[in-house]
Amino acid sequence: MGGPAVRRSAPVRLTLCGAFATLTHMKLRCLVCLAALCPAVIRAAAPAEVQDSIRHYTSDHFTLMRAYELPWSQVRLERFEKLYREWQARLPKIDFDALNQTGRIDYILLRNDLTSELNQQSLQRERLKEMEELLSFRGPIQELEAARWRMEAIDPQAAATKVSEVAEQVKKLKERVEKGKKSKDEKKSDKTNETASASSAKESKDKPDEAPLKVSALLARRAAIAIAEVRGTLKTWYSFYDGYQPDFSWWLKKPYDEASSALDAYAKYLREEVAEWKGKDEDPLLGEIMGREALLRNLETEMIAYTPEELIAIGEKEFAWCEAEMKKAAKEMGFGDWKKALAKVKSAYVPPGQQDELVAKFAREAIDFVKTRDMVTVTPMCEEVWRLTMISPEGQKNIPYVAYGGQAVMVAYAKDEMKHEDKLMAMRGNNRHFTRITTAHELVPGHHLQHFAADRNNRQYRGIFSTPFLTEGWALYWEIRLWDAGYGQTPEDKIGMLFWRMHRCARIIVSLKFHLGQMQPKEMVDFLVERVGHEKLGATSEVRRFIGGNYSPLYQCGYMIGGLQLNALRKEIVVPGKMSERDFNDTVLSYGSMPIELIRAGILKTPLSRDTKATWRFYDGL
Repeated sequence: MGGPAVRRSAPVRLTLCGAFATLTHMKLRCLVCLAALCPAVIRAAAPAEVQDSIRHYTSDHFTLMRAYELPWSQVRLERFEKLYREWQARLPKIDFDALNQTGRIDYILLRNDLTSELNQQSLQRERLKEMEELLSFRGPIQELEAARWRMEAIDPQAAATKVSEVAEQVKKLKERVEKGKKSKDEKKSDKTNETASASSAKESKDKPDEAPLKVSALLARRAAIAIAEVRGTLKTWYSFYDGYQPDFSWWLKKPYDEASSALDAYAKYLREEVAEWKGKDEDPLLGEIMGREALLRNLETEMIAYTPEELIAIGEKEFAWCEAEMKKAAKEMGFGDWKKALAKVKSAYVPPGQQDELVAKFAREAIDFVKTRDMVTVTPMCEEVWRLTMISPEGQKNIPYVAYGGQAVMVAYAKDEMKHEDKLMAMRGNNRHFTRITTAHELVPGHHLQHFAADRNNRQYRGIFSTPFLTEGWALYWEIRLWDAGYGQTPEDKIGMLFWRMHRCARIIVSLKFHLGQMQPKEMVDFLVERVGHEKLGATSEVRRFIGGNYSPLYQCGYMIGGLQLNALRKEIVVPGKMSERDFNDTVLSYGSMPIELIRAGILKTPLSRDTKATWRFYDGL
């Protein structure tokens, strides 16, 4: 359904990763076809100046990520901001007019990535400012680690003094937060999703370093995660010297143990007592609201020529189409109410122990379907190397359905240790007809094929770029294509397909309304349960994932909007006969993860300038 939103990590959905190496038979077909359509693109690769710049930038980025592994530090923020500013200054020196279409696409990709990264830096600064007082102990720890990087001689006695002070400071902070919590509890004014900086009570008569700290649940959870990362920095520093420097352990063992324990207790207190996040099913739904301006900035770098409000309107229009088709399929099943037909479909689950066999069966069906219709290239190795894994009950709190990761389809289903009602909800949510289309979405022709092709993409230098509108849009595009091609064999299969399509429409609506401050997490869950037909367990897991901060604010839009973009592009190219369906799909895979408007520009050779912005209005009837 979707992967973690860590933008640079691998192998996650948000990044089409891999060391792109040899040209496969599929790639040769794509390139021959693309050469026939737009020979200028194929005769010459992007000028070496742009390719080399992207390779250089990628190396710089990952080198600094390793060298400045100092979370929530000013030095890390400043160093990365300097990197992005330096690369922005280099861009105007490239002769854009001398570039071919591939080179221009690469230039725009680099330009947008730098803008996106600087936007992220700004957001990180805001987050750090909100947590500043809660993390006020972190400076000495980061200074010690930075001195180790510089290979400065260590004074164990002086270091022990600094670490001892950290333990005391952390204990005082915890006491101040507890005072603030008691004050808030007494006034019954705690707002679960309030996003505000920790603030000392002005009316307090305590000294500034003893005044109560009022902390929202959301801020407490975020700070708890940050504290754990700073504790990790302390552990890395201590482990480097422990046992290797004769006097180090004698001076540091006790101070380190006390500081580490104090940090652990502080993080646990914020997480469990203030945020009430205890790893239970009833954990509160806490999320970071981005706001309209941040959404607009993200839409610009993703090259989507629509406002958040327009995207919501698209989601609502597509949702209405799904409801109309649901009614038709329900009527075929003999139901006047599509929700009753949906309930019948959800009851068609396999007994425990058989879900893995069901997924394997559906995977083979989907592969055969696209191959016999010559819709896309699926090589023998691509068919050979996928595997199955099972998602734990704990994992199903965030991933309640079939998902893809690490060359394997991850299967969600009931397990013996789950509560009785949770077992039933897991089985209903992963019934035969839902699972049939999610398997195609995750494996072939969806994400497995996508990742397999990306790993063999000859444009190796583009590996750093990513967008959910292509990554998730590709798999959703195939749900649309499979529907149009008659993959839904029965009314029950159609309802299974429509359920997920409706869900992707709902993702646009609820996620954007959340980030616009128009919908609360509970309302999001209710929407998924009442309007889409989710089980409450699945709906809650989905919302927790939507708002948890591990995804970009536009990630949930990427499914349906990206799918609609690719489908519109197919109609523009395949329907008039400019390319065959197979060649079109193979060509899209050859571009890697980039805004679909740029793929369109590459195939159709639409004009591009140094300052090109999104203009493609791909959705009719809005």
